[in-house]
Amino acid sequence: MSHEPVTVIGLGPMGRAMAGALLLGGHPVTVWNRTPGRADGLVEAGATLAATPAEAVTASPLTILSLTDYAAMYQILGEHPDFLVGRDLVNLSSDTPDASREAAAWAADRGARFVTGGIMVPAPAVGGPGAYVYYSGPGEVFAAHEPALRLIGDPRYLGGDPGLAQLFYQAYLNVFLTTLSGLLHSTAMVTAAGTPAGDFLPDAMAMLTAVPAMVGSGTEIAAEIAAGKHPGDLSTVLMMGATAEHILRTSDQAGVDRALPAAVKSHYDRAIAAGHGTRGWTALYDVIKA
Repeated sequence: MSHEPVTVIGLGPMGRAMAGALLLGGHPVTVWNRTPGRADGLVEAGATLAATPAEAVTASPLTILSLTDYAAMYQILGEHPDFLVGRDLVNLSSDTPDASREAAAWAADRGARFVTGGIMVPAPAVGGPGAYVYYSGPGEVFAAHEPALRLIGDPRYLGGDPGLAQLFYQAYLNVFLTTLSGLLHSTAMVTAAGTPAGDFLPDAMAMLTAVPAMVGSGTEIAAEIAAGKHPGDLSTVLMMGATAEHILRTSDQAGVDRALPAAVKSHYDRAIAAGHGTRGWTALYDVIKA
């Protein structure tokens, strides 16, 4: 069985991981990076190092971009790259949904087809069990290259809107980044009292995995939000708002940064002011979405 050639532009940890997975899957791989030395290991494994972005793109029907943001794509490919005509681009860089839509229009104006994506695992997990990637854009383009893309991670196609993959990507990373900040803020609260971080963090990490058991599955939460029903039989906005107040006061007394707990408390304050005090915590959605 023959495998289509694939080009990977951008050889940070993620780009190198993707190129490696494609090589292991039997695809001829061409690579390009501003710092050519990053390609050394891939070249030793069988990849071809292109001298220019134009040479890289024209080497394959599919080019995968793994860059800092979408602005880097424009800088690398140039304003009027005629070598894009007839090529398919899959941009797995991070940016906003609107940036993805603008990039899709930019590529179409230059004769290329464009799919956006978001890789939902760190570089060491690319191509391994549990890896998955969101994609959006023209369905026929995604389908044409799905066998190659599957080597990176389980492909989850969201639809024709080029912005959807980035919307999901940024939304999930919002959960991730906010959680990390919460962990560090809580650790600072504890260590301010002279307690070692090691006495706190193991149980804090265990608490993260216990959250679904405490608040319900995503399916249950989604049903409450969709129905606009937020039962407060176990805990109410008023009760949890009081806890948010206590966390903020404890942060102030510990002398640690108050921005994160103040933001959380503001959600409860506004929900209470809107008359949601006796409802469950998911009622905060009605405040946040506005």
